[in-house]
Amino acid sequence: MSYLPGMIELQDLSKRYGDFHAVRNLSLRVEAGEVYALLGANGAGKTTALRCLATLLEPSSGTARIAGFDARTHPLEVRRRLGFLAASMGLYARLTARELLRYFAELHGIPAGETAVRVEAAVAAFGLEEFADRLCGKLSTGQRQRVSIARAVVHDPPALVLDEPTLGLDVLSGESIYRFVEDARERGRAVVFSTHQMSEVELLADRVGIIAGGRLVAEGTVAEVVRGSGEGSLSRAFLRIVKEAA
Repeated sequence: MSYLPGMIELQDLSKRYGDFHAVRNLSLRVEAGEVYALLGANGAGKTTALRCLATLLEPSSGTARIAGFDARTHPLEVRRRLGFLAASMGLYARLTARELLRYFAELHGIPAGETAVRVEAAVAAFGLEEFADRLCGKLSTGQRQRVSIARAVVHDPPALVLDEPTLGLDVLSGESIYRFVEDARERGRAVVFSTHQMSEVELLADRVGIIAGGRLVAEGTVAEVVRGSGEGSLSRAFLRIVKEAA
């Protein structure tokens, strides 16, 4: 595959654990102002690929880039430009939600005069007002998830990688995440998110990629993927594509 610039890029990315290939020659790109849904069954390689983008794993071969910076050779530059959310990321139980956001804003080098503004903007964007001064260890699952997302984006990065961002959220909380993703697109951010909820994909995604066995086996708009599968819905298209890939 020829080099194609994008805000978020994987190019011939592979990740092996001994003889097991978690990801095989995966290539995709996401432009500024685009929302890309990465779909796959459990164990398909989605989370491994996203963790390579986030500099948490080192690829066995190939490249992962954010805004042109290679995650392997320039990890700090990648982290400055990326907001990353994973279900396994915890919160500091003895900090309040507001203190946690302030701490991460400072870690990202936000100037002291801007920190309070950034924190309060994140509190408002994700509806944290009612529990912003409550200890993170006392928050419900849905509240913790909203704080986690706010933490991931408090530095206002140009690229976002969200692994199951609505996991554990109720309908109203999920709506705040949908609004955030739509706003990020309008502001020219590049967004990759993984989910098992096809309704979220149909609502938010400009393009879809389906991964099976560590490989990208289908890609396009929702309409293109459904039409190419010969099925009548994204859910049925996904099941057929994954089954045929196996």
